[in-house]
Amino acid sequence: MNDGLASLAKAIGRGSAILFVGAGVSISVGLPSWEKLIEQMAKELGIDDEFSMRRDRFQTLAEYYRIRHGSIGPLRSWMDRNWSVAKDRIEKSELHRLIVMLNFPIIYTTNYDRNLELAFEIYGRRYVKVANARDVAQARQGVTHIIKFHGDFDEDSSLVLTETDYLDRLSFNSPLDVRFRSDALGSTILFIGYSLSDPNIRLLLHRLWQTWHRSGYEKDRPPSFIFMTSRNPVEEAVLGSWGISAVVGELDDPQAALVNFLSQLAEAVEHELKFGAAEPGGTMPAGRTDGTSCLEGS
Repeated sequence: MNDGLASLAKAIGRGSAILFVGAGVSISVGLPSWEKLIEQMAKELGIDDEFSMRRDRFQTLAEYYRIRHGSIGPLRSWMDRNWSVAKDRIEKSELHRLIVMLNFPIIYTTNYDRNLELAFEIYGRRYVKVANARDVAQARQGVTHIIKFHGDFDEDSSLVLTETDYLDRLSFNSPLDVRFRSDALGSTILFIGYSLSDPNIRLLLHRLWQTWHRSGYEKDRPPSFIFMTSRNPVEEAVLGSWGISAVVGELDDPQAALVNFLSQLAEAVEHELKFGAAEPGGTMPAGRTDGTSCLEGS
């Protein structure tokens, strides 16, 4: 883990690192799993068979829901009610505190909920939410951009939920995809809270590699990392061929392992800012010009 920590800490210290947040981060504060969403869709549709319980087919079930109901509005409303977390849960979440205090200038998330936004508000950190083309064009600089890569509860049309939604994103040319390609070219990326069995995250990681591979400058690509809760030599080899280094947790409990990793990363960043910022080309993180640490308030 040490090599990955050092590289990430340097990138965060320079303000050139992006965080990509998956469902595991929201589940850590009590949000229902995808299985609960599948159960709700099956219940509303009156379906009780083996197909409806297959997690890998939830997009197809959501597509059927849209056909039957004419929209996913009712389902979105249910998700909004049941996938909301009380403020005190976020206030007590060490994971969310560390995410805010690490001061990434850009955070992408495939989560629909607003837990990240709430965490930034709790700790008094400025941010803008980016969920559509208008937001991309109007997002002001100098604050953290929280980019809702698969949509946001505030806008039904932005949600990537049904099979058609996912297939439409395979072209990788939506406004948010274009923004991600641009951001990824010059940044170190850290993925957390993802399961590598999820085909969507695998597609994203492959597309990230593909963008660099086609550019002809793959050797100049900034390093990228994904946090894994346990070692898997097969996955690590495949990800390595795509230019993604796996950082493996040191604890058995997945949530505790992620908190432990981010805590170590925070310490490494603090060290980098104290002893590495004076090196040639060293700068304070983006958005901080007052000379204070990105971990101030931690």
